[in-house]
Parts: sequence; C-alpha cells; structure tokens
Amino acid sequence: MPSASSNPDREALLVIIGPTAVGKTKLSLELAQSFRGEIISGDSMQVYRYMDIGTAKASPEERKGIPHHLIDRFDPDYPFSVEEFQRLAGELITEINKRGHLPMLVGGTGLYVQAVTHGYRLPGVQEDPAFREEMHRLADEKGNQALHARLQQVDPEAAERLHPNDRRRTIRALEIHRAMGKPLSQIQRADPPDRRTLWIGLTMPRELLYQRIDQRVDQMMEQGLLDEVAALRRMGYDTDLVSMQALGYKELMMHLKGEMTLEEAVRLIKGRTRKFAKRQLSWFRRLTEIHWFDMTDKNSGEEIRTLVAGNFPRYQE
Repeated sequence: MPSASSNPDREALLVIIGPTAVGKTKLSLELAQSFRGEIISGDSMQVYRYMDIGTAKASPEERKGIPHHLIDRFDPDYPFSVEEFQRLAGELITEINKRGHLPMLVGGTGLYVQAVTHGYRLPGVQEDPAFREEMHRLADEKGNQALHARLQQVDPEAAERLHPNDRRRTIRALEIHRAMGKPLSQIQRADPPDRRTLWIGLTMPRELLYQRIDQRVDQMMEQGLLDEVAALRRMGYDTDLVSMQALGYKELMMHLKGEMTLEEAVRLIKGRTRKFAKRQLSWFRRLTEIHWFDMTDKNSGEEIRTLVAGNFPRYQE
C-alpha cells in the first residue's frame, strides 16, 4: 500500500479515520504529543458550540494544550457546509505546515474528509428557493425515501453516499443536477491536492464496536446529554436546523417534545449510531490508500506510531 512521499517540499497531512467510538480521539491525542501535531476536526458537528457531549468532543483537559481546529467555531443555527469546511481545512493545513507542525485531520464524516484530501470541485450553484420548497413538499407528502429515489435516478453514486433521511444534502444534490445538467458525483471529481498524505484507518470487530457504541451512549446520558439538549432547546434551537439532526440531539429533542419516552429515545440513538458506524466503514473501505489497524490488536498502537515516524520523521519530538 502506498506511503506518504518523503519529498519535504510538499505539505504534510496525517489523516485518521474510522467509525464512531473506535478510538480516534485517544490515538490522535497520543500522536499529536509525539509528532508536534495540530488536530483539525473532520466531524461535521463538532464545529458547533454548545454541542459537546453528544458530539464526543475531547475536553479541554484531554486536549493537553494540543491545538484543535474547527471545533466550537459556529453557533448551531449557522448553515455550515462541506464547501466551507473544504476551504477552512485547506487553509489550516497550509498554516500548520508553515509553523513546522503536523496537521492531523481526524474524524468520521467521510464526505468532509474526502473533500479535503481529494480536492473535490464543489460547484457554486446558487440556491433555488422555489425548487427547494417543491422538494421539501415532496418529502413531506411522500417521505424522504421518495426524494432519495429521485436522486437515485439521476445520480446513483451520490445517492449511495447519502442516507435517505439526509434531506438537506439530497435536495442540494438534486438542485445541482438541475442547474448544471450533470450529476454532482461527476462534477466533484478532481485531481487531489499535491500533499504528502498518510491515511490511518481504525477498525475493530463489528460486535465489539456496537458494544462500545451502546456503552458510549449510556455514558453520554450519564454525563448530562439530556440537559445539554434541553439547554439548546431553551436557546431556541430546534430540529429544523442541520445541527440538530446530529445523532442524540434529534431523538432527545423529540423526547422533550413528548413524542417518545426517554427509554425509546436512548434505544433509537443506539440503533441509529450503529447504522451510522456501518455506513462510515462502507464509505472508507472504498479508499485503497488507507492503512487499516484493528484496535483490539495490542500491537496496533506501536505499529501506527512506527508508520507515522517513517513517513514524517521531521516532526518527531
């Protein structure tokens, strides 16, 4: 499998990906300590303020003075997009390299991470309010699946990447197809940026991962996730926002509105998170450049450290 080039004149980038609850945060903090790393969050929801427990942000104590970027950047009603993430992350990678530090893109939001590493061309198509209203009406009347089926007809590749309930991105893909006459997936193809990129992928047996997900949800509830969601609701944030579609927030908002019991909400969070982890693995398994490590293997930590040291020796403390 290919390694990052040793050419010192190119920007360096370490990418750490994997499903939720697999151990990305712990590993990234350890590597950042050893390789003068600065962490760029590759999670589409950690960018929002006031959403700490449910997005599993590393606490200030856990960060140990390691610079973290694209965390707590915007309020939950800000319409953050993959286009903006691509631009901001690209700027940060350049800035961190100039400081002589190693940028580490860490997260599990596949489209966001790949937009940065593969240099997707993201079309600047203007919003079409009338078309969006029509699509929302279709979804309200016939369900999100009907909307997703329409995308499947015109852009099967994009439809495969998007969950049927991801109404916002499905409508955006349809909007782009309508405006440009070609699928979003074709428009996005581009030559990747010329960087020395090393991909580390974390995995573990599915049954164990699902157990860890259930345990993490229980732990989040113990840490006060319900109180966090209730505070967001008091601040005026509701389920019509993209941020409130995040796992845990939407379900607990529904509970607070009396639409389900707390037990039902927690059960739903666990089930949806397990399905999300499965989709994350499916997304990243397509990328042949990833070096995969089973986190139940006691030697994986040392093997990862050796691989990073071999590719980025100049950053070792």
